[in-house]
Amino acid sequence: MPRSAAHLSRTGAAARQDEVVVVLRSDVRLEWFVSFLAVVDTGSFGAAAEATHRSQPRVSMHVAALEREAGLALFDRRKRPVALTDAGTALAEHARRILGELHSAEEAMAARRGTARGVVTLGSYPSPSAAFVPRVITTLARTNPDIEVILSDHSIPVLDEAFTAGKIDVCLRPLTPPPVSQSLRHQVLWREPLVVVHPLGHPLAGLPDPLPATAVAAYPVITIGRAEDMAFEWYKLFRDRGQYLQPVHTTNQPQTVIGLVRENLGVGIMNALAATVSDTTGVAVRRLEGGCGRRVAAFWDTSRALTPAARALFRVLGATAIPEGTEPPPVQDADVPS
Repeated sequence: MPRSAAHLSRTGAAARQDEVVVVLRSDVRLEWFVSFLAVVDTGSFGAAAEATHRSQPRVSMHVAALEREAGLALFDRRKRPVALTDAGTALAEHARRILGELHSAEEAMAARRGTARGVVTLGSYPSPSAAFVPRVITTLARTNPDIEVILSDHSIPVLDEAFTAGKIDVCLRPLTPPPVSQSLRHQVLWREPLVVVHPLGHPLAGLPDPLPATAVAAYPVITIGRAEDMAFEWYKLFRDRGQYLQPVHTTNQPQTVIGLVRENLGVGIMNALAATVSDTTGVAVRRLEGGCGRRVAAFWDTSRALTPAARALFRVLGATAIPEGTEPPPVQDADVPS
């Protein structure tokens, strides 16, 4: 067989007609495989660039280099999302196996040297990202300096999509609304109350804390989360008291809730941590009856192997002091990854 830069070969007569084997030189760069698989998993070069934290031209360069080595196109770029060719399908299978073996090798070495290294992506939503994640990253940098943490900060619906797509290794999110995937496990980190935000001169100002849900329900409400999602903590609390709220505005940004409240467009309902990390000038933040209505946990996906870096991050998440204004869970609700 000629020793060309790259070539395709077919197996013998017993091979299927559509089976294509890609033979590449041993000096192919692993980062080419990472970019290539990112395009496969996300369906576009732009999304792959975002997922790998590289520029789109760099991802394109990596894929083009692989195609030069293979001597064939790996993607049909005429389709949206881009589709693999036969050669691309064959190479993707091998690329995953190669990178998987590297992860296994790193786990074996980490167990022997007592430390982990690598990159881990932590998904979070705005309030923990502001009040908790910075201390986690600082602690991990001190205890495991060879681990790089990449923060992926989104609203909870977008966060769930990224986690399901495999773009996030560890995810911080509340237990409700529950995630769709059945393969997720979690470790509860803290619980926090629900609060009401109202203008300083509002009629609710004359009532003592905690504010009754029935009193709050008498006014137009502004909430965090989708209005149609009945799994949110605030919806369940009001429903249990016979109140079925229809918010006049919903948003995924706590500061937007407070801005709308300042303009007397309604009474805000949110979790306490979201109010803590926001500018509450000109409004009152009051505790809502019902105790601690939200539990926040660190999630991982049992369908994917946790890297040593992700395991190290989990240990730090569980050991870091919880944010001010939150409470530890009374009983640890967790399947802590071993």
